[in-house]
Amino acid sequence: MTTAAHPARAAGTVLTGRGVSPGTACAPLARLAAPPVTSAADPAGADARTECARIDDALGAVAADLQARAGTADPAAAGVLEATAAIALDPTLAAAAHQRVRAGTPAAHAVTLAVEEFCTRLAGLGGYLAERATDVRDVGHRTVARLLGVAPPGLPPPGHPVVLTAADLSPADTAALAGSDVVALLTEQGGPTSHTAIIARALGLPAVVGCPDAARIAAGATVLLDGGTGTVQVDPPPAARAAAAARPVAGPGRASGPGRTADGAAVPLLSNIGTERQALDAAAGGSEGIGLLRTELLYLDRGTAPTRAEQRDQLLRILRAFGSRRVVVRTLDAGSDKPLPFLPLGEEANPALGVRGLRTAAGHPQLLTEQLAAIAEAAGEAGRGVDVMAPMIATAAEAARFAELVRAAGPLRAGAMIEVPAAALRARELCRTVDFVSIGTNDLGQYLMAADRTVGALGELLDPWQPALLDLVGLVGEAGRATGTPVGVCGEAAADPQLAVVLVGLGATSLSTAPAARDAVAAALARHDRDTCRRAADLARAADGPAAARAAVAALLERT
Repeated sequence: MTTAAHPARAAGTVLTGRGVSPGTACAPLARLAAPPVTSAADPAGADARTECARIDDALGAVAADLQARAGTADPAAAGVLEATAAIALDPTLAAAAHQRVRAGTPAAHAVTLAVEEFCTRLAGLGGYLAERATDVRDVGHRTVARLLGVAPPGLPPPGHPVVLTAADLSPADTAALAGSDVVALLTEQGGPTSHTAIIARALGLPAVVGCPDAARIAAGATVLLDGGTGTVQVDPPPAARAAAAARPVAGPGRASGPGRTADGAAVPLLSNIGTERQALDAAAGGSEGIGLLRTELLYLDRGTAPTRAEQRDQLLRILRAFGSRRVVVRTLDAGSDKPLPFLPLGEEANPALGVRGLRTAAGHPQLLTEQLAAIAEAAGEAGRGVDVMAPMIATAAEAARFAELVRAAGPLRAGAMIEVPAAALRARELCRTVDFVSIGTNDLGQYLMAADRTVGALGELLDPWQPALLDLVGLVGEAGRATGTPVGVCGEAAADPQLAVVLVGLGATSLSTAPAARDAVAAALARHDRDTCRRAADLARAADGPAAARAAVAALLERT
């Protein structure tokens, strides 16, 4: 650890963050351009109405730009950009800025204040919405830049490979990385489920997040970054640079066939899907199916619930695109940290432990009933089966009640997400009530470690290589084998190629990842047989921490 008196520029200094996308890179450090700064002392427009119109025009232009970027972005980035564009079009944000303009605040500073008010509210909600604070700030920075007539913050064009660093990266910045000079990412903030992490994995870029000392590295310093171990070496010695240059750089490519181990065991590699567009792109790109279809994105930012016909028609288009390939639909995962305007749940002291996921059906059963009916109708019209799973199931009794509702709706297969530790501990009992289970490692890790997954300072606790988390995955795998129940993993852990080998060794029978992460996972599984997978799993569980688990497995896989 460095001190203020001795900046991290010192040759050979090794910093530690959270490795979230494997791979190594050695290149000069480049900093993301700083966003424009506003002040209450900035010149104010003479006419509040005109200034409010300027704000509306700027927000609209930002939304249009983000939507245009989404049209050419990688599928993993496109959904993120589309969601960020929706923030710019949120009338509540514009209204908050208008109110300040009418009180005499300069337009650009009014936007800054409105954005910070929004971010404060999101931080208080925690979970999914707290993660969106970076997105809201990005919208604010881009809007302010338009109002001031200056260039928006963006990637530097150095003309040579660089490791890009910033406090955090916005969705638009991260999505622009494909084809740029950036060979790796280093951020001061963020965690394993941040947009930086997700898109970096999708693009095959090594990435380290949650490294506050990155701010002390001088721009232009050469750094050796390891996205697997989370280490960053400043001005590495020549031998280390040469070794890094000799390592092959893996990047995303097209799918080349079904997932399987070296000894021929099938491990279907499915896709995590958040939008209809992502689904259609994944279907065309060779995905073996959908392991997690997040249906709540049809609900968010709506004043009224979608009709049964709207839900049916959207799902029908997706089912037809995938033909006979497996599709797993997750029922509405909303409430508390994903509030819906038409779903009044009241204030909660601890939203992460409150009414969310399947629990919303207790007070609003019609939402689940309508959704299951829509899924059954879509399956019938498509002439194929559909798997349906519920989030936030904690007990076998809850799983059994959900399975009854699913089977009563039509010829559907019922499943349960394992993301509550109690469900993992009683997995054998739970597996007997459903047709399949799917492990959500993001939330399972959060609840296991009592650590908010949006807090970067808790990144080590939320590392998916934590042996305690792998113990729970192993319990579920054992329960699946004992009861003949398929066990999938749909958390971000499945996108790590080496960890994917461990998950198969723990009993996972399918893995679901961001579509662009599929090929690296497929390649890792194809190199190792089931016995090696089991040995890797044993080593990871026996380790005394995530770093030791990662190192032990890496050493094994290099030898085999």
